[in-house]
Amino acid sequence: MDVVLPCLDEAEALPWVLERIPPGWRALVVDNGSTDGSARIAQALGATVVHEERRGFGSACHAGLAAATADIVCFCDCDASLDPGDLVPFVNSVRTGGADLVLGRRRPQTRGAWPPHARAGNLALARLLRRRTGLRLHDLGPLRAARREPLLALGLTDRRSGYPLQMVVRAADAGWRIAEHDVPYRPRTGSSKVTGTWRGTWQAVRDMSRVLADKEVQA
Repeated sequence: MDVVLPCLDEAEALPWVLERIPPGWRALVVDNGSTDGSARIAQALGATVVHEERRGFGSACHAGLAAATADIVCFCDCDASLDPGDLVPFVNSVRTGGADLVLGRRRPQTRGAWPPHARAGNLALARLLRRRTGLRLHDLGPLRAARREPLLALGLTDRRSGYPLQMVVRAADAGWRIAEHDVPYRPRTGSSKVTGTWRGTWQAVRDMSRVLADKEVQA
């Protein structure tokens, strides 16, 4: 199994994340322009490092997907808010045919793990997604698993914060079976690029709303 870990200045969190990669799985740390030595730390800890110069969450995720070689590919944030070990049941569900795409429904472990503005933005997007696709999902979080070749065949084009949502929308349009598993959600290590600020959260909401309105997605 390959685990794609988009990374931008996550030197503090990397040791915690990488030590929780399940045995036999490969960590693909996609360095998206870090200046804190993240790539060097990841390599020293045994991860495969992929360099993606084009900034953006979607750019990093897609570079990792393109570099993956395993049949099933997982995605996980690299900020220690999510444990990659929680992906094991996701992979089992995909491998046994229980689902084509499995998403993690984040369950905050502390009051500060998921700021109110970030949770509100996620809820608004989940409602828009339901209206667009009929899917009754509770979360559009980054922890997920699916088979590599079908993921590539979705032809994902968003290279910013809309990438995770575009994946779900196109998978739904393609008739994929999409499931959710509850996962613990912890306060991230270091400063947040998105959910830690109102500006970052609503920029992500705008990116994702654009995906939902994209005629190419709706085709």
